[in-house]
Amino acid sequence: MIKLLKYFRAKDWILSVVILGFIVCQVLLDLALPDYMGKIVDLIEQQGTINEILIQGLKMLGIVAGSVLSTIIVSYLAARVAAGFAKRVRRAVFTKINSFSMEEMEKFSTASLITRTTNDITQIQQVITMFLRMAFSAPVMAIGAIVKIVGKSGTLSWITAVAIILLLSILILIFSLVSPKFKKMQKLTDKINGVTRENLTGIKVVRAYNAEKIQEEKFDKVNTELTKTDLFINRVFSIMTPGMQLIMGGLSLAIVWVGAYLIAGGSISLAVMTTFTQYAMKVIISFLMLSVLFIMVPRGFVSGNRIYEVLKTENKIINGTVTTSEEEGTIEFKNVSFKYPDSDDYVLKNISFSVNKGETVAFIGSTGSGKSTLINLVPRFYDATEGEVLVDGINVKEYDLNSLYKKLGYVPQKSFLFSGTVEENIKYGDENATKEQVNHALKTAQASFVEKLEGGLNYPISQGGKNVSGGQRQRLAIARAIVKKPEIFVFDDSFSALDYKTDKALRKTLKKETAGATSLIVAQRIGTIMDANKIIVLDKGEMVGIGTHKELMENCKIYQEIAYSQLSKEELA
Repeated sequence: MIKLLKYFRAKDWILSVVILGFIVCQVLLDLALPDYMGKIVDLIEQQGTINEILIQGLKMLGIVAGSVLSTIIVSYLAARVAAGFAKRVRRAVFTKINSFSMEEMEKFSTASLITRTTNDITQIQQVITMFLRMAFSAPVMAIGAIVKIVGKSGTLSWITAVAIILLLSILILIFSLVSPKFKKMQKLTDKINGVTRENLTGIKVVRAYNAEKIQEEKFDKVNTELTKTDLFINRVFSIMTPGMQLIMGGLSLAIVWVGAYLIAGGSISLAVMTTFTQYAMKVIISFLMLSVLFIMVPRGFVSGNRIYEVLKTENKIINGTVTTSEEEGTIEFKNVSFKYPDSDDYVLKNISFSVNKGETVAFIGSTGSGKSTLINLVPRFYDATEGEVLVDGINVKEYDLNSLYKKLGYVPQKSFLFSGTVEENIKYGDENATKEQVNHALKTAQASFVEKLEGGLNYPISQGGKNVSGGQRQRLAIARAIVKKPEIFVFDDSFSALDYKTDKALRKTLKKETAGATSLIVAQRIGTIMDANKIIVLDKGEMVGIGTHKELMENCKIYQEIAYSQLSKEELA
């Protein structure tokens, strides 16, 4: 957590000093109150006048008002510093996550990253607020009260010292018991978020297979473990509060009891005992404030370490420096092999091919053959383990990522839409696109259904595009790529949800629209790729065929098997 302090601005440090100043002011005022109370008791014992007592009372009211005002200012400034800090850390984490490759995303899991961005940062914010308010005031209050106590009565001072030792012992014991549990709680929170997310995402499958009980059991297992950990922590803390109250009550009773004997013996006056009691209570209150920090700080440190773990993660995808290239629209794979992190098996093995500007190259093969993995190397979602991937004659690893992405129009396997209007989603491809360009892209993508939607381009899309069909999502995603007008189109099985009629019409309009641009197409349907300039056949991560449809039908057995399983000889001719 300490390493996160770099997100404190100079202004925050200045405000922290100001907070400290007001805390010192508040503490000094609070420490003055018992003396005035002692004076009032003294006046009563000596039968002072009402006016004298009233003057001391008014002074006490003035001190209380000053203390309250200081407390309000401290609370406001502490909340402001903590909120600003949390905002900057949240932004830093969000930006860092956006720079992650698929490898880093898989390392943490989506559920954990969400927890770290929300719950963990909130924990830190609360800790900073409490720390600024109490970490300064509690020690100053305790030291000031102890200084006031010393010398007034040796016997009563010893009683107070014993109470302090007992308090410290309780705090150390509690800290040692609960500190390891906070880390476990955050991990369990990640798990429960993961199970919940999985259930909500796959709710249709869960219901279709009557798997509610299975999911409930998975949830209950994690939920029970989280509850047990939470209850353990709360049980420990439930002992702390009455324990401290017992010590506080015992201290008050001991001071009054022993003080009564001392007064009777003439060692001290009633005013001294009254003053001493109040200062002793302030010492105890200081330790109670510290106990709150003992509750919050361990959580804060756990959350801080989890956040720092994200921020310190080194990106496996390192940004290059190249922004321009002499060539345009060319792609080349040179002896490319790839395996996922922590895996010994290669997903792709020694892949080599080239694509010229304006060509359409398709990839086909059985499930798990490595088609999607292969084209994911082009936008650097992963980097090749061995070999080189060249775009416009330059290794993709050398590109500035923004410059590389500008060249690409990517349509993922699972089309994703963002919350907002249809128009806003299409403009992800080009935020400066006109309505005419948006409408043209929609027409090219065979997305005429937009006209029938209420509001047309202003129709609200829910998060993930859940309020439109799978085929509609794919067409909108394709329109988003079209409006960008990239050098290279990357279609990762982007036509799978379309019926044959729409697929055929889309391929016809796309051929015209993307003339001059290079297209990479991953497909399951032979009909989608028959007209490609080049078809690459993959099997178990290896290239087993390359050529036109006609050539592959003559010399590639695997391609033939795929083709005849989908279409008749007449359709394939």
